[in-house]
Amino acid sequence: MKNRVSKYSVHGKTALITGATGYLGSAMAFILAEAGAHVLVNSSSQESNVKLVDKLTEQGYSAESAIFDVTNKLDIDQFFSSRQELPLHILVNNAYAGGAGCIESSKGESYVTSYDISLISAHNMLVAALPGLRKAVLHDGDASVINIASMYAIVCPDQRIYESPSVVNPPFYGAAKAALLQWTRYAACEFGVEGIRVNSISPGPFPSPTVQVESPDFIRQLAEKVPMGRIGHSDDIKGPTIFLASSASSFVNGSNLVVDGGWTCW
Repeated sequence: MKNRVSKYSVHGKTALITGATGYLGSAMAFILAEAGAHVLVNSSSQESNVKLVDKLTEQGYSAESAIFDVTNKLDIDQFFSSRQELPLHILVNNAYAGGAGCIESSKGESYVTSYDISLISAHNMLVAALPGLRKAVLHDGDASVINIASMYAIVCPDQRIYESPSVVNPPFYGAAKAALLQWTRYAACEFGVEGIRVNSISPGPFPSPTVQVESPDFIRQLAEKVPMGRIGHSDDIKGPTIFLASSASSFVNGSNLVVDGGWTCW
């Protein structure tokens, strides 16, 4: 039993998480740290970055700041150039920022911005990380890339549960995340032969703590759309993350793990 459980360990490995200081990002940082990884905490905000790193290290975990803008290729290249000799076992492309709205109210620029932070950043991160990922395979036999997509890469939001079109989960978000899913498949086919596995996670309804407090009626409507009868909480993302990051998923490549309580099954 001990050997089976150890498959979920990432002890001694290094993991980089983009957008790590957000609601789901911080949960993924904690589970990887709890499982023994040295976590590189990425965000463009020094204040939130240092705060999360301090929380991790205060609990005895191994973590350090990786402060750079994932939409800036020069920043990405400079970060990885300083780590050329070091292996990177786990890369989690989680960063995203964007607004809300419907097709009628959305501007073309919003699609460009959404693609930039979701898809293009994932491309640039993977390419820059390849030397480290290849070293991880050489040293430990495995490397894992996890792209965070969304259930809205698969289905559309139900506009009826939103108070107005201006606050609907936007079309440019879903389009960018759908592109990320297909790009994940391309990457899995290209790099799987090297032992670099590339998969995605598509979270379902994981409203932020602020939304949970300020919009109880909306939360109730979200929960009613889930077969399990509840929204997702940050701890719900931890198991899928450690599964794909660890050798427990050693033959999983090009897969999309949907974590939505069954929302997309209706």
